[in-house]
Amino acid sequence: MAIESEVKFLLNDLPGLQRRLETLGARLAAPEVREVNLKFDRPDRSLTQTFQVLRLRRDSRVRLTYKGPGRIVDGVNARKEIEFEAGDFEAAQAFLEALGFEVNLVYEKYRTSYELDGVEIVLDHTPLGDFAELEGPDGAAIAALAARLGLDWSARTVASYTFLFDEVKRSLGLAVRDLTFEDFEGVAVTPAALGVRPAD
Repeated sequence: MAIESEVKFLLNDLPGLQRRLETLGARLAAPEVREVNLKFDRPDRSLTQTFQVLRLRRDSRVRLTYKGPGRIVDGVNARKEIEFEAGDFEAAQAFLEALGFEVNLVYEKYRTSYELDGVEIVLDHTPLGDFAELEGPDGAAIAALAARLGLDWSARTVASYTFLFDEVKRSLGLAVRDLTFEDFEGVAVTPAALGVRPAD
């Protein structure tokens, strides 16, 4: 069982940050790929209510992930994470549904992954906007790399995409269930609606 430590930064200029990473010699860990995520819960929503996540993800692989409740440590969100590969996306979904779990959110994004100074940097194009997510061994390593990349540490967020989605739905009065590009077509999501300011 690993501890995931991460923060996100809202970006005005994702390509600009990508160029900075390449200039600094960051290693391309995975080229851009479309991710489809299914978030599961019990019918009584007890996982969500206790800040636990059960997720099935398909990108270049299929992975099943559990995340425990988070806590803030050295300015980053730290939470237990269990993740493993599942060979068949549809079979894994059927397996979870047979156990009584149900999909309560579909969310998607395009993600490019880099590694620099022992920190994973993912560049996400989402229906909510563009983000950089930094995940590393501890808050100090993440903060040091954020400074090196010219990201404003005070603009970071520890919120998940699902939390930001809920904020946007509340702010804009949206009646959509899923966080997909199709559902957000024609919707202008501002930093004010997200409750987060750009860090670049």
